[in-house]
Amino acid sequence: MLGPTAHTDSFARDNLPPVEAWPDFLLDGFDYPEHLNAAVELTDKMVAKGFGDHTALIGNGRRRTYKELTDWTNRLAHVLVEDVGVKPGNRVLIRSANNPAMVACWLAATKVGAVVVNTMPMLRAGELHAIVEKAQIEFALCDTRLMDELADCAATSPILRKVLGFDGTSNHDAELDRLALEKPVRFDPVKTGRDDVALLGFTSGTTGAPKATMHFHRDLMIIADGYAREVLNVTPEDVFVGSPPLAFTFGLGGLAIFPLRFGAAATLLEQASPPNMIEIIETFKATVCFTAPTAYRAMLAAMEEGADLSSLRAAVSAGETLPAPVYEAWKEKTGKPMLDGIGATEMLHIFITNRFDDHRPACTGRPVTGYEARVVDDAGRDVPRGQVGRLAVRGPTGCRYLADDRQAAYVKDGWNITGDSFVMDADGYLHFAARNDDMIVSAGYNIAGPEVEAALLAHGAVLECAVIGAPDEARGQIVQAHVVLADGHAPDDGLVKALQDHVKAVIAPYKYPRDIRFVPHLPKTETGKIQRFRLKETT
Repeated sequence: MLGPTAHTDSFARDNLPPVEAWPDFLLDGFDYPEHLNAAVELTDKMVAKGFGDHTALIGNGRRRTYKELTDWTNRLAHVLVEDVGVKPGNRVLIRSANNPAMVACWLAATKVGAVVVNTMPMLRAGELHAIVEKAQIEFALCDTRLMDELADCAATSPILRKVLGFDGTSNHDAELDRLALEKPVRFDPVKTGRDDVALLGFTSGTTGAPKATMHFHRDLMIIADGYAREVLNVTPEDVFVGSPPLAFTFGLGGLAIFPLRFGAAATLLEQASPPNMIEIIETFKATVCFTAPTAYRAMLAAMEEGADLSSLRAAVSAGETLPAPVYEAWKEKTGKPMLDGIGATEMLHIFITNRFDDHRPACTGRPVTGYEARVVDDAGRDVPRGQVGRLAVRGPTGCRYLADDRQAAYVKDGWNITGDSFVMDADGYLHFAARNDDMIVSAGYNIAGPEVEAALLAHGAVLECAVIGAPDEARGQIVQAHVVLADGHAPDDGLVKALQDHVKAVIAPYKYPRDIRFVPHLPKTETGKIQRFRLKETT
């Protein structure tokens, strides 16, 4: 099943799950040569196609063309081979916020045949140590502004033997940058196989021992040649902006792979707050945005104050369920649909989505071409249309955990079981219900928290909210809502009753939140996902 490899360090292939534990891969329509290097496809080959003078990256006050990016990554590749000693198949950890230097380091490490592990800038030494141990990482590249925690990790790790700093600003004044200046701009990339592991993506939701998902060079191309081509219809004129970290596969796809695959430009923000994204959209006339519903709510408010976001042709929402009120408000304000979708680190990127010409509120849409989806019960049998079940999906990408017994729980009979509860309607459209572990069972009723959240968000007093199941002696669980109020509204018993009555009027009365708690903010990941487990810890 596996093609040729260029890896002299066989760790990645040795630690793939056994083939019989893989999901079914549906690769029709995704044909690549046996030898494929994803970084070369996104840089050198783009220059060869005539995109050398096109802007590739915008960030930290500079524009960089495809030719400049290609030269930069080739210089860095020389350093990795000649000065650092990276061999094909070695794992290279990269630690940085979203900036052009991080993209350049990722591309350079991929060119030399390394297996890249992009990490979040907020991780602490202990968390980094667990990743280093899991992936047996010997080499790391780190923005010098974030060196302390990684240095602490290296000091206690017998595995991590070389950490090299780079300058994430536009000054390029760090050890890696200075070494690169002395190198030629031509580099003979490693002839990696299309089935060589290129990327280890650690899952953001991991608790306990970290889980690493293994993605091949061809997988990086598939998400662009599938979702980005079919759904987004990316062109060289597009300018991308977004908030997800490049350390997560959602961000790496949306803010690096997708634009670079089609000769477009990516704008990168180290602090991707809604005001910063709004400024970028207005300044560079960004056309494609990737962020979470919370940020889109802020953008809607900014448009009321005069912000000009008319250049956006595609607003992609993923990472958190898109409430119908946000979808409706965006469509009313812009005349364009918001493209809700769902992806997973295990699947690499979005595999079910709405489309420009096929979209509905409170609906995640249909599978991306090449993927198939079912809604099943615990035994893997299809549930009737209209009933909640577990989402099962298969396609050209899929789950391969690095040396992890949890592979057997994620892949069943060739299908990836994503951990999400969905409903498939009579027309075959998929509607998100909840994460499997976020379904609330109260007095025998199954209640999907996101449905209650959407009802609450339709009330003018609610800015943000999160719903969880709280233990209750009589009912087993009750619906508990954590609510952030909009400006001008004060928390009191009268508002509690008003919100409860509102929910009863919008959805089935038994789903209303029996406990409402007003909070100043909700706990979130850096990608904007609400951390409901932290709310559960406080109940």
